[in-house]
Amino acid sequence: MRTRIPAVTSKDGTKVAYDKLGDGPLVILVLGALNSRKSGAKLAGLLASRFTVISYDRRGRGDTKDSAPYSPQREVEDLAALIDEVGGPACLYGHSSGAAIALEAANKLARRVRKLAIYEAPYALDADARKAAREYDRQLKKLLASGRNGDAVALFIKVVGVSDKQIQAMTKMPIWRGLEAMAPTLAHESDVLGRSHSLPNSLLAGITTPTLVMHGGAGTPSMRDAAQALSRAIPNAQLRTLAGQTHGVRPRALAPVLAEFFE
Repeated sequence: MRTRIPAVTSKDGTKVAYDKLGDGPLVILVLGALNSRKSGAKLAGLLASRFTVISYDRRGRGDTKDSAPYSPQREVEDLAALIDEVGGPACLYGHSSGAAIALEAANKLARRVRKLAIYEAPYALDADARKAAREYDRQLKKLLASGRNGDAVALFIKVVGVSDKQIQAMTKMPIWRGLEAMAPTLAHESDVLGRSHSLPNSLLAGITTPTLVMHGGAGTPSMRDAAQALSRAIPNAQLRTLAGQTHGVRPRALAPVLAEFFE
């Protein structure tokens, strides 16, 4: 018999599945592309001695359906529903494109978000990067419209630095089928980052929540530059480099930094 999975009903009626761990001030993990709530389990476990930690399935992942039409605003409403269900205010941690959702939520939900931490939000800062983002968006949505989910996943992971040889190896692993199932949400990730994945300066200027902007010391220069730009654009932000970390930041390196900031 399958265990009943906790879920909260969002404003549009979508049931958002989540896991809750620990006790203390509320922390919600907003994860990025091709991640389900299970991806946050290790980080949640490390924070649970001091916080109530929510890891949830964003729309189209795991046990949360992908209700149409999609809008980034619906994802903010999902967070609002989680905060109201568990009891806020909440601290939000957003990773990669999940950071864009967390930024939107901090702007729109105001006092319901106590603190905000983001790691390597992949915004495009220069003209060449924005052009590449538009071309990626075009190719991605063309593949998805043709039902070529595997090719869409391959396109995404190649863009983030995975080699063709590594992609070929991944297609033979059990995980690949799960990635294909989540492939339609890659279009959402692109939409969340906005047109050309440009830095949303007007939105950032309106965020008054204390914010920690992080990037990996062993990551790419583009992620470093985006973090620096974000820390300058958000009025009450601080910048921190996590030494030795890449885009796939290790939970054991991240957890103590979040715990210190969220206290």
